[in-house]
Amino acid sequence: MRVCGMNFGLNRFLTLCFLGVTVSCGFAEPVVSGLLRNHPLDKAEHGHVLAEELNCAACHDGVVQGKMKGAPDLIEVGSRVSRAYLELYLNDPQTVHPGTTMPDVLGSLEEVEKKKVSASIAAYLGTLTRTEGKEEAVVVGNGKQGREVYHQVGCVACHAPHDEAGKEVEVKGALSLKHLAGKYHEGELARFLADPLTVRPGGRMPDMNLSSKEAADIAAFLVESSASKVPASNAELVKLGKVNFEKYNCASCHEAGVKAGEKFKVTDFTKGCLSEDEATGADYDLSKGQVDALRELFKAPPKLELEDQIGLKLTQLNCISCHERGDFGGVMEELDFYFHSTEEALGNEARIPPPLTGIGGKLKEGWLNKVLYDGLRVRSYMSVRMPSYGEKALAGMVELLRAEDAGKLPKVDFAPPSKETRPMVNNGGHLLLGNKGLNCIACHNYNGKESPGMKGLDLITSFQRLEPEWFNDFMRAPSKHRKGIIMPNFWPGGVAVQQDILSGDTEAQLNALWYQFSLGRSARDPSGLKTAPTKLEVGDQVRVYRGRSKVAGYRGVAVGFPEGLSYAFNAQNGSLTSLWSGEFVSANWRSQAAGDFKPVGKVASLFQDVAFIEGEIPEQWPLRPITTKEEPENPDPTYPRQHGYAFKGYFFGEKGTPTFLYKCGDVEISDQLKVVKLSDDKNGFSRTFEFISEKSTTLVFRVMAGDVKAGGDGVFATPEVQVLGVGEKALLREMKEGAGKELLVPIPVGVGKTSYTLEYEIIR
Repeated sequence: MRVCGMNFGLNRFLTLCFLGVTVSCGFAEPVVSGLLRNHPLDKAEHGHVLAEELNCAACHDGVVQGKMKGAPDLIEVGSRVSRAYLELYLNDPQTVHPGTTMPDVLGSLEEVEKKKVSASIAAYLGTLTRTEGKEEAVVVGNGKQGREVYHQVGCVACHAPHDEAGKEVEVKGALSLKHLAGKYHEGELARFLADPLTVRPGGRMPDMNLSSKEAADIAAFLVESSASKVPASNAELVKLGKVNFEKYNCASCHEAGVKAGEKFKVTDFTKGCLSEDEATGADYDLSKGQVDALRELFKAPPKLELEDQIGLKLTQLNCISCHERGDFGGVMEELDFYFHSTEEALGNEARIPPPLTGIGGKLKEGWLNKVLYDGLRVRSYMSVRMPSYGEKALAGMVELLRAEDAGKLPKVDFAPPSKETRPMVNNGGHLLLGNKGLNCIACHNYNGKESPGMKGLDLITSFQRLEPEWFNDFMRAPSKHRKGIIMPNFWPGGVAVQQDILSGDTEAQLNALWYQFSLGRSARDPSGLKTAPTKLEVGDQVRVYRGRSKVAGYRGVAVGFPEGLSYAFNAQNGSLTSLWSGEFVSANWRSQAAGDFKPVGKVASLFQDVAFIEGEIPEQWPLRPITTKEEPENPDPTYPRQHGYAFKGYFFGEKGTPTFLYKCGDVEISDQLKVVKLSDDKNGFSRTFEFISEKSTTLVFRVMAGDVKAGGDGVFATPEVQVLGVGEKALLREMKEGAGKELLVPIPVGVGKTSYTLEYEIIR
């Protein structure tokens, strides 16, 4: 029978229905969402994006200059995806998943033969499963809550929204997710959503910085039931599948432990994948417009200026679905409804992501790196989240933006005040911010403290975030940079509205504000600002609070236990930084993951540098870059990545106990602390690592640093904390420049799973 104009056997149709896979009605061309939005590209540049997104260079030499999207990693696909789904998808990708950029690589085969080949490859892929010991407990999701998260955090920027009845709403360029039903094994969709870049390092499915619970909730919303495990295939079918995987050159795009075939050159761009009438080995089901765009590219590859390269990258990653840059991009009218804020009174700038026009001249390079690579947020009131696209997708982006945008605004000299003028400048800036001046704190938080009115972004970050030229230009005419902004113009036409402070001198007032922001955390609170922090308490469940902290860095996580013990973890560098007993933390903002936290009571400090190095013990441990009031910019935001560290989130176990997941090189690490009895009258922490590796290697673990001394029976201690059970190979050595000592332990890691446990006791 024919369904939707395609050869489609009855058995396949019934199988799709049984799995819950929706059958497409009509042909569906490959969808690149950004190309269906308000993009700035001409036809050849359109073709350039298509060539990269379709991975043309995986098989062909010389057809595209840029970087390919990259296909999903299939190394562990058998643990994630149903074999039955894989078989159907390989047999007819566009029918099972309309809009997919995966071609029909078996399109030249007769239907019977095609089905046999699909079944064999699916059987082979079904054997590619996780190493024993990497399975995790399935987090049960709540579909109702998942619906809210899905529509709030930004999923609808690329994927179809749903109406109240749960039905997808068609929006131009929005990818349907109907194909997910029957695709994933139990818990695997949630696992993927929590860490998509591991499977899809190309970043087109970015990391939305979801918690394990949020990922499980969205998965429950999108998929009512999961695929069941399929019995193992017979060995002959698996063997044939591997042969076919190689024969049809699947490894050119996918990582699956199979060597890719040789590439070949294309001389006639009217044939092969771009043929309109020939059966080919790789059928993308391209539309005529897509074929024309690709031919235009291959006929005359465009010379891409800096702004062209930026527009191309923003289109590829679909940044233009949320952000404007110049006259392109921006939230579509059909999606505007889904962008919300907890501070709606601040206007559109509180719910719509900021424009990217001139962004390379607005944000300092270090801050751009933090936003793009570390997921740093200052607009905690905005429901949509800035996703993380990964290093592969973002490579060179900061440099492009800086090269194109920086230096275009009039230079400004915000010189630090002299010793003689400092009191006057300091006092002037302090007055301007408060309710006796311009009353900036009526709409903005300040220095980690909440505004008495609307809770706009924290002004104290201005010096760290912004280039002084952009700050100066913006303050003189806010609406020039953001149309419709409710922020008043306090210097219209360059004339100060507030004439009683610093003699009404515009330059002096702006300089005083900039100096005030440069003081960072040491700045005084302006008049009228709330100052009382919120003390957080721990009940009968473990409590987790995320935010900035002196004891745990920009991506700090505080964990408090009912037994009265707490610790802090630096997720940016992957280190256990401090332990304390007694009360939990005080937080400056009420919202989770939105502000600072400070431990209540005396803290036992360990260190905030990376905790693991793969290989031999280094001559000197690589220490994190230090920022100061004078040098607030991180001079090396790539520090943790340079040493192999990558944070992968965390999940909750019994009583809400978190287990942190991260990597050192290719070794996957799970890290859990729990409270245990060390003796009849003493509680402490037991810390268990599980290492998963595909090769034998050695990880060097830095246990503690500072005033460390060796005790008897393998105990090492500072005046605040002692560590037990580190092992016989522990090395205690001097650090450079008389900074104390550090305790290092080489841990042999074998193939598969290796465990390592030690204990911490706080010295009261």
